[in-house]
Amino acid sequence: MKPLLKTLTETFAPSGYEDAIRKIVQKEVKPFADEIRVDAMGSLIVHKKPTTKSKNPRRIMLAAHMDEIGVIVSHVDKNGFVRFTNVGGVFGRYTLGARIRFLNGTTGVVGFDKLESVNDIPSMSKMYIDVGATSRKNCPVQIGDFGAFERSYMEMGNRLVAKSLDDRAGVVVLIEALKAIKSTPNDLYFVFTTQEEVGTRGAGTAAYGIDPEIGIAIDVTGTGDTPASLKMSMELGKGPCVKVRDPGMLSDPRVVEWMVNTAEKAKIPYQREVLLVGSTDARAIQITRAGVMAGALSIPCRYIHSASEMVDYEDLKNSAKLLTAMLSKPVSF
Repeated sequence: MKPLLKTLTETFAPSGYEDAIRKIVQKEVKPFADEIRVDAMGSLIVHKKPTTKSKNPRRIMLAAHMDEIGVIVSHVDKNGFVRFTNVGGVFGRYTLGARIRFLNGTTGVVGFDKLESVNDIPSMSKMYIDVGATSRKNCPVQIGDFGAFERSYMEMGNRLVAKSLDDRAGVVVLIEALKAIKSTPNDLYFVFTTQEEVGTRGAGTAAYGIDPEIGIAIDVTGTGDTPASLKMSMELGKGPCVKVRDPGMLSDPRVVEWMVNTAEKAKIPYQREVLLVGSTDARAIQITRAGVMAGALSIPCRYIHSASEMVDYEDLKNSAKLLTAMLSKPVSF
């Protein structure tokens, strides 16, 4: 998975501009798909039909989002300094001094206006991007141009660090599960969604079109294993997390039980997740049409929405194993 994850995380695809990442994913999944299509929102929908008979085949939607947080140019001053606003959850504490790459290839460094104290964290309105320009005329970006963090993938033992592991980690897990499933009694839709970071938009429209009976999001989740972190039980290296609750949704108890029972039977380590901040595509899937039984498989991740997010490689492997075990057998509820 590591070479693919490196390629995915180093590809730039902020919300609304997922074309580059979609092409990579489509090439990876094509040999394993019965049908592939791209919907009006740009989500990639990969259909794997049942290969074995079942009394009650279930239509199941799996969703991992392709987009990443980013910035958009809102103003260029007379000296060529670029003001910007966020696309998704860009946090000021992670943005100062960051390097930004725009879709046209321009790179820049985030600077900030004069601070009263060097320890202050200024608001985004006090930040700018220095792209090396000297005037508005020779500035290589213009109003409305999109950019994202610039940072290379690296490995620290079993810990993998990169930008956009939210949610390229989920994307690689979903791809690996699709490759690993040799036969299934279920009607499976592997959906690589768009615009999750700006309101789970792609998942909602994809779910409306698919009309699944069960929906599962594969995304990252925050951890409680760093100094003075929020008091949450999720930790790196302890296995995939079975979501019970986040601020956007309550998982269906039947889906939670299915995931837990499968993990225990397959002897796959897992954690129970109660997330205190954030949500996933499962929120949009759950309230589509007349409602969907929904849950989420979450990958523990530190420093979410920074340019140096961190996951554990064993958690990625075990996440793919759990999904494969779940989807290869009939659903009992």
